[in-house]
Amino acid sequence: MEQQLIDDAFYVKQQKWGTFDSYDKDGKCIITSLTEENCISATRAYLKWKQDGTLNQKAEKTYESTVGGKL
Repeated sequence: MEQQLIDDAFYVKQQKWGTFDSYDKDGKCIITSLTEENCISATRAYLKWKQDGTLNQKAEKTYESTVGGKL
């Protein structure tokens, strides 16, 4: 089966266990997803953020938490 290049940027392949992986033109895995549609959508968003330079801004969220009361 021939792989189809999507958006001239990546390929999507279904794995034998049912998940879908996207790969760049060099064969590096980008995203793993449960459905093909979600894999394509998430890969497009990832590549856009990477191109815009906002990828690290999306991932750099920090959270703080405290537990009140007696343990």
